[in-house]
Amino acid sequence: MESPAGDVEEAARSRGPAEHRTRVQLLEAADAHFRHYGYKKTTVADLARAIGVSPAYVYRFFDSKQAIGEAVCGLTLNRIVARLHEVEDEPRSAAERLRRVYRTVVAQGLELFFNERRLHDIVSAAIEGNWSSVTAYRRELDQIVRRIVGQGREAGEFERKTPLDDAASAITSTLAPFCHPTLLEQSDHAELRTSADQVAAMVLRSLAP
Repeated sequence: MESPAGDVEEAARSRGPAEHRTRVQLLEAADAHFRHYGYKKTTVADLARAIGVSPAYVYRFFDSKQAIGEAVCGLTLNRIVARLHEVEDEPRSAAERLRRVYRTVVAQGLELFFNERRLHDIVSAAIEGNWSSVTAYRRELDQIVRRIVGQGREAGEFERKTPLDDAASAITSTLAPFCHPTLLEQSDHAELRTSADQVAAMVLRSLAP
């Protein structure tokens, strides 16, 4: 299984050894500052000051503020991916697990919006800027869907005529709106959960053998 963390590391354009303690401190400071002040209001100088180094030294590890943001965004999205992996591994039918993927994507997005508003903002910036951490998240989501659909086919729950990659890609596309911070912010949350269930039901009907 390809790990999104590896993509995030590469996409973040980090400099210096990953295990370097200063780099870890820098990411911890960035996570704290982004949560408290927001991504846009935090500067590289703020992060350097927080860990007691010069701004120039920060660039030994990351070549821009966006690179730091991508790493933190990747860590945030990885937490959602981890929850989706738990859903994928549950001892339930493929149909029920796929239904729960929709519910989990919505629930995790709303939790991010309510409890971690500043991290919600950085995910919004990542989507607007098409950061590679978002690309890695989408790819991981697609792979989770692909595996569940494949398992459903093996169990006789789902049809087998449509190419698996095409089916997974189409299903992932229907999940995309429920991952978008703007939709989470502007929608009635009860209606959003209902809509996710309705889309999941439609998808499951299309997968029926």
